[in-house]
Amino acid sequence: MTQPATIRRVPGPRPRLPEPLRTALELAATGVPVLPLRQGKVPFGNCHRCAHNACGGRPNMKSAGPCRCPGVCHAWAAATTDPAVLASPSWTAAWRRAATVAYHPGGAGLTVVDLDDAAAVAWARTALPVTRTVETTRGEHWIYRGAMTSHNAVRPGVDIKSTMAYARYLGPGTDTLTALPDAVRALAVKEPSPVPPAPHVIAAPARSGNGQCPHRTPAYLERGIAMAEQRITEASSAVHATVYGTFLAVLSRHGRCGCLTDTHIARLFTAAQAKGETSRHCTDAWTNARTRLGM
Repeated sequence: MTQPATIRRVPGPRPRLPEPLRTALELAATGVPVLPLRQGKVPFGNCHRCAHNACGGRPNMKSAGPCRCPGVCHAWAAATTDPAVLASPSWTAAWRRAATVAYHPGGAGLTVVDLDDAAAVAWARTALPVTRTVETTRGEHWIYRGAMTSHNAVRPGVDIKSTMAYARYLGPGTDTLTALPDAVRALAVKEPSPVPPAPHVIAAPARSGNGQCPHRTPAYLERGIAMAEQRITEASSAVHATVYGTFLAVLSRHGRCGCLTDTHIARLFTAAQAKGETSRHCTDAWTNARTRLGM
């Protein structure tokens, strides 16, 4: 009896990897932890298991590494060099929707001085040592060998991205990496950029029975500011809109009686900057919220 012919499967071409994933794998192979960014230069939002830190992992974002869930979660802390994670099904799905690749500079032992405009670039050329330079949309990234704490708005148009932050990968750049200089470290200990002045009184403040403004009750005002900080901190997507909406809510509730101080406003700005907003964006959002309320 004639034996049936054995059907052999001829391997077909492997599915083509998304371009961002190919770039990410190349970077990861050199020891640079990477993650995908979606449109707007923001990370993908946490999965439902990790939303609002329900997973219990890294509530204060103090450590790097992928979450135990299979998703791309916890923003910069998801950055990894593990090719198995990067090419896993859930990550590949994110790479297919990704707009660009980001990396965790501090995890690679690097610091990025993000120069946001021509004026900042001109300043750096006179104040900082030459190092590897990458062009950005409006300015340049100056990359140094060595890690430090990240800081936003250390001077006009200048952010420092290293530990607990991410930076876009925009190419290999030019020139040679040099050691992180004291001039960059010193930027982090200077006085922070000023915040807008406290809103002026434009209406008679609400009074309690004894004539004292209820917003001056420490617990009342503190609770309002703390809730606003939490709302910004827990935003996993639409950070710009969340910051603006939170500023609007705080001003609507507490802005007309004059009880908000520079300290309260600085706390809100700090929370927003920890999510990647620049000082300029914070100022614009605050101004726009005041304008909408007629303040």
